[in-house]
Amino acid sequence: MDTQRELLIEQRVANEAKSPLIAYLLLIFLWGFGVHRMYLGRWISGLLMLSLWALGWLLTMVLIGWPLVAFVALWCVIDLFLIPGMVRGDRDDIRRRLR
Repeated sequence: MDTQRELLIEQRVANEAKSPLIAYLLLIFLWGFGVHRMYLGRWISGLLMLSLWALGWLLTMVLIGWPLVAFVALWCVIDLFLIPGMVRGDRDDIRRRLR
């Protein structure tokens, strides 16, 4: 490929790729709602996270929801480290699509 085409592809990648800053802000401020995963295109796991979070909080009244809340909170902590890889994967998908 020529250099001009590569530059155009990289410009499109920069314009279309998801922002890691926005993903982190969504994770930090909306925590267990899974919105950061939905933003990054992982709809199924985002909806699963939201469902477990909601079910956990609904069941805390009878004290059996706390393990679910703790599981989703741990999942969020792990996602703090996974977001850069998710963003990189998004950028790679855009590059593949444009070539």
